[in-house]
Amino acid sequence: MAGHATGARCEAGATTARQALTDTEPAVRATALGALDRLAALRLEDLAVAAGDPSPLVRGRAAELSPRFGPGALALLTGGLDDPKPEVVEASCFGLGEVGDAAAPAVDALAGVARGHGDPLCREAAVAALGAIGPTGAPGGVAAVLSAMADKPAVRRRAVLALAAFDGPEVEAALEAALTDRDWQVRQAAEDLTDRRR
Repeated sequence: MAGHATGARCEAGATTARQALTDTEPAVRATALGALDRLAALRLEDLAVAAGDPSPLVRGRAAELSPRFGPGALALLTGGLDDPKPEVVEASCFGLGEVGDAAAPAVDALAGVARGHGDPLCREAAVAALGAIGPTGAPGGVAAVLSAMADKPAVRRRAVLALAAFDGPEVEAALEAALTDRDWQVRQAAEDLTDRRR
């Protein structure tokens, strides 16, 4: 698509990609976002429109590309946590994690996903994002990660990794308990982390 244009063709390529944002096919609209990104012509306004697209494919692509705008994309990404489609929620969690500690205002919303979303992939992504944001976020962040230590194995493994960003007696106790987890990958992650801390 237009995203591979170079030199003098970049402007024409960006025009073509921008026109494709209104195509009737969701896959074309999603691809157009990526093309604009590769051409350095993507605007936050484009993503804001895409975040309200009727297709979850387009909404998810908008969430994936949003971290390029840093804290400016926080409202868009936080809004994606309430999306009815799990794939959009997961992409929004990932995006907030990519923004890092600047996404601290979204910690409470992420904690809500980590604690109560019906899709384990969304819970896992939220826990990962909370770990990426770290202790700069609200206290609810570490509490949600600690709660995830009672979730499914994949979420527990992610929670152990996320705990690397936090300190405190509750964190140390959770890591100690994870050393005897019934899932060997959780135990391995806990062993690796406690070895590094020592």
